[in-house]
Amino acid sequence: MKYDLPDDQGEILPNILNLKTSDEISLAEFEGFLKAEIILTEQLTLKTKFSLKYILQIHKLSLEHLYSFAGKLREVNISKGGFPFPAAKYLAQSMLSFENELLSKLPSKHTSKEDLIKSIAEIHGELLFIHPFREGNGRTARILANLMARKQGYDSLLFEKINKTNFSIYVTAIQKSAEKDYQPMIDFITSIFPD
Repeated sequence: MKYDLPDDQGEILPNILNLKTSDEISLAEFEGFLKAEIILTEQLTLKTKFSLKYILQIHKLSLEHLYSFAGKLREVNISKGGFPFPAAKYLAQSMLSFENELLSKLPSKHTSKEDLIKSIAEIHGELLFIHPFREGNGRTARILANLMARKQGYDSLLFEKINKTNFSIYVTAIQKSAEKDYQPMIDFITSIFPD
């Protein structure tokens, strides 16, 4: 589902490659996110620090071939399905709080799978609630979750398990994260965590 914008800018975002169809855009975005995840996985070590700068890097690496706003916080207000995301003018402060309250407290090594799932759930839920980018928020958050799992020696999360049946549960978990109630997201991440 596309974002609802106050000035209804339409389906096709202005892009560097001058692509005109949603299929062309989708393919270019897919290739960018795939490339970024491969590169960042190859660079991943136990010393990798997940920070605001790192999240901006994921987004830039994924979309810089396509959008001038890649790696930058959004400057437009957006909503989806009637749910408004935090206003653009507060994003810098929201992301700084997110970094100080969650990202900076991540340990280099988690003591258990349950602790890792809790960290992934908190960060994934908060990042998706904040929705800091004009496009690519979900994919950026999924790459970050996968990298957090891989850093601790696990495989990627099974995001392909998200379907029409459980998508509403996922959305509710994101909304609960906005209230600092992370249990629904912990339960959801547990359900898609690799064995």
